[in-house]
Amino acid sequence: MQAVWYDRQGPASEVLQIGDLPDPDPDAGEVRVRNHFSGVNPGDTKKRRGWLGSSMSYPRVIPHSDGSGVIDAVGADVSRRRLGRRVWVYGAQSYRPYGTAAQFTVVPSALAVDLPHSVSDEVGACLGIPGITTHRAVFADGSVAGATVLVHGVLGGVAALAAQLAGWAGANVIGTVRRTSDLDQVNSPAVAHTVALDQSEPAAAIRDVAGGGVDRIIEVASSDNVDLDAAVAKNGTVIAAYGAGMIVQIFRSGHAFRQHDYPPAWQ
Repeated sequence: MQAVWYDRQGPASEVLQIGDLPDPDPDAGEVRVRNHFSGVNPGDTKKRRGWLGSSMSYPRVIPHSDGSGVIDAVGADVSRRRLGRRVWVYGAQSYRPYGTAAQFTVVPSALAVDLPHSVSDEVGACLGIPGITTHRAVFADGSVAGATVLVHGVLGGVAALAAQLAGWAGANVIGTVRRTSDLDQVNSPAVAHTVALDQSEPAAAIRDVAGGGVDRIIEVASSDNVDLDAAVAKNGTVIAAYGAGMIVQIFRSGHAFRQHDYPPAWQ
């Protein structure tokens, strides 16, 4: 099979290799996926660079944990009815050496999830780390039905999914964008109101819509938005932060109440 791999850490231009490797075969409980798309996440590049002093977990790594494709072989204890199924893949290179940056990927059967016909392969390749992160950020503290949810950076990948999930679950969604010039790019029907953070009083604009404050904040940059979040929060507001220059935590009313184990590739 054709694949991309690295045997040492460093800049992509210096360490990534492209060539042929033996086709993998699934063991018991595993499936082999003929990949159509490979999803790239920040954690994939961080592991390849040796971010924060991390070392090679395996002598050779085929990167990327997410992807999509079709199951073309199954191991023992896996139903042959899975053959030919379109799937999205997650965790392929989480605690495993070989990810989706190759023609074939072998993963435990549970990590290859059936992909509905209405969902494209491109979207399927983005449902792993971004989708799981989104789901936890929106629902880790329970239902959002009837809640007012503030989603920061709503044009980003995780935030766009968060807005859709929160809206689907019955929340009133307020989104933010960095600049007023970005407002026209927000076209998600799930976002009821959008606020540009470069306006003079973004907190006031959010509170005008949210009344007494928002119930939940989906935060991509908590170190940048901490003052704004404090200004629009109320007693009992949940802040689910998945990105910042700090440890990822979930906060309630100003103090950490639960540390979640996000996918290692995202940290």
